[in-house]
Amino acid sequence: MKIVIIGAGPAGVSAAETIRAENQDCEIIMLSAEPYPPYSPPALVEYFLSGSPVHFWKGEDFTDRLNINYHSGTRVTAIKPHARQVTIESGKDIAYDSLIIAAGARLYSPLEGADLDNIHNFKSLQAGEKMLEKVRRREVSSALIVGAGFIGVEIALLLKEMGLDVTMLVRSRVMRTMLDPETSEEVLKILKQKGINIIQGDDADAVAFSGKTKAEAVQMRSGKELRADLLVAATGLKPNLELLNKSGLESDWGILVDSYLETNYPYIYAAGDIAETTDRFSGKRYTNANYPNAVEQGRVAALNVLGYKTAYSGSDSMNSLKHIGIPVMAAGMMEGEEMRSRLNGRLLKLWVLDNRLVGFRLTGEVDNAGLYLNLMRRKVDISAFKDDLLDPAFGYSLLTAKSISPELI
Repeated sequence: MKIVIIGAGPAGVSAAETIRAENQDCEIIMLSAEPYPPYSPPALVEYFLSGSPVHFWKGEDFTDRLNINYHSGTRVTAIKPHARQVTIESGKDIAYDSLIIAAGARLYSPLEGADLDNIHNFKSLQAGEKMLEKVRRREVSSALIVGAGFIGVEIALLLKEMGLDVTMLVRSRVMRTMLDPETSEEVLKILKQKGINIIQGDDADAVAFSGKTKAEAVQMRSGKELRADLLVAATGLKPNLELLNKSGLESDWGILVDSYLETNYPYIYAAGDIAETTDRFSGKRYTNANYPNAVEQGRVAALNVLGYKTAYSGSDSMNSLKHIGIPVMAAGMMEGEEMRSRLNGRLLKLWVLDNRLVGFRLTGEVDNAGLYLNLMRRKVDISAFKDDLLDPAFGYSLLTAKSISPELI
């Protein structure tokens, strides 16, 4: 069997590992548009701050050890499902028996002029290196970040740590799609304490990047122009769907897959940030782009390629900040009954629906995140210990004391 994997991020790597663990004989071809060995996106901030190669978390010889035919710096330009081929930038066609598309997503901005040069993002090592090389060479001293989602906040903190004067545009709320207003306000307060300049509300309503040959400023709706040495677009993530052009593969925001991560072609699968899957808690379709989802989807797609019929249990809406100076973690929905606790700098928000925990937002203390996730994923009836959920001592031992079976959690 010949299996082609497009992408060498967490989903692609997980797929390759799973295939090789189950089958030593099949041929694996991995195609990556980036000129690096497979790396871990969550480790990039630590790498840029420390210089330590922590991002090659599987080792730079990963593809050699697993006998993977790895093509770095190789962009896929077309997928031909009926011919069972993919075309790469050189014009060469590569045949496959099964295909796993794990081509990821990129930061994007819907603003006019977003295609101008000199607008940076941080979704890939290649993009990050391009941006931070200017910082290392001291060519820049200020940065303006358009967007205040999780990635925008992380970029702001990184650049501030590296000595830049950082301004962030926050039109409504920090990380508004993932955080409730109270938790969002806590994060905003910390950003200000870190020395990041925040422009909020109508004053932060950007409409375009401006410049003749390259972006030099951000044009605001008020008519004001904001300038900085480094302009960063971080308003959202967009799956890399360009390679689907004329392929016949069905997509909406991401590639549409069924419960086995199979596309509308039975021998083509999608996993990771490019795949539009069903959210585990809401039942709606999303591209829930995060590391745990990508790893699990890569594993499930690989098992199905090998013929082990394995259903995907659903993606989790989940994200966390690790470099903000205070832990923040968000998962699940913000619907139903809201439970709240604030104690010693710790803010805990939980949402309960039909005696099931369906979401949480933790600030200052995230030790119970794994337990809360287990309760959510297993849809445990929490009525017997609901009042204990906000207790600082809440944990597995408390549940055991209440005779809650460990198998349930």
